[in-house]
Amino acid sequence: MTDHSALSDLGWHACFQHQLTLDEWDQVVPARVIEQHRSEVVLATGEDVLTVSLLATTPELVVGDWLLLDSDHRVLRRLDRKTYFARKAAGSELRKQIISANVDVAFIVSSMNDDFNLNRIERYLSLVNEAGADPVVVLSKSDQVQSPEQFVELVHAIDPYLAVEMVNCLDAESVARLMPWIKRGTTVAVLGSSGVGKSTLINTLLGEQRQSTGEIREDDAKGRHTTTSRSLISMDSGGLLLDTPGMREIQLADAREGIAATFSDIEELASQCKFGDCQHQTEPGCAVQEAIAADSLDQRRLDNYLKLLREESRNTASLAEQRKASKAQGKFYKQVMSDTKKIRGRQD
Repeated sequence: MTDHSALSDLGWHACFQHQLTLDEWDQVVPARVIEQHRSEVVLATGEDVLTVSLLATTPELVVGDWLLLDSDHRVLRRLDRKTYFARKAAGSELRKQIISANVDVAFIVSSMNDDFNLNRIERYLSLVNEAGADPVVVLSKSDQVQSPEQFVELVHAIDPYLAVEMVNCLDAESVARLMPWIKRGTTVAVLGSSGVGKSTLINTLLGEQRQSTGEIREDDAKGRHTTTSRSLISMDSGGLLLDTPGMREIQLADAREGIAATFSDIEELASQCKFGDCQHQTEPGCAVQEAIAADSLDQRRLDNYLKLLREESRNTASLAEQRKASKAQGKFYKQVMSDTKKIRGRQD
């Protein structure tokens, strides 16, 4: 029988326990995915660390997922996810890619240099808000700018209630201000594009060199990918850090609610427009354009809102068409197999 109290340090919540029957509670072994590889995953049970091969029958798994194992450590089923990060797969591939699961807090890391970009921060916020995690914007490289407070003001212009912290990722005392969000049993994802200091931040929080770090290209202040796999790392404080590979391209799909939460001010204004189908351009009685004229809304923010909506709508429609085509193809194959069996039955 598993000591379920030991699972709390791995992020076990009541929402997972409620998915177990009374019989399962006494017979199964809950385990969390802490590393994800091509043909296997590494699981932690609170008592052991196991490596399990991925089979054709294994459900789709990502770092952070919770599974139920039998006494022989075979996968029985995956528990429903509390939260999960998803995006359209990079490139032209038409599928939704799950990045990680069951995250409580997301650190959105953005460097205070020439690569600082409010549009990108809003994109990550839409991703995090759609997932249902609590966002914290972490502004890195505070030691390299004279007035880091100006960057905080720019982010707070997005949302004055948004949690924002300035850190020098190389300084343990500086990053210690993030510790209130990394409580025992809390899973924190570290998100951000390449070169913003995610790996350095994780190394400093852990007090050891766990992640490789890369240099910044001087011509554009951007970095190269240094992390190539996802892993869930336990801290001495009891929190869990989830590192993700640097992602330059985050295409939003099935993220309408996340965008609405990120741009709640524009959504509220839009509800006051004269026409329900207002495009917020030149229509009469547009409350959004009136706010821009009154300097209470930034044109950049509106442009990014509309851009993300178009992108999300296009990607969601493409994925829906693919799912429809895949379903139709599956029905066709089943019909062919059924007809083939009937023909063979007549021949016999």
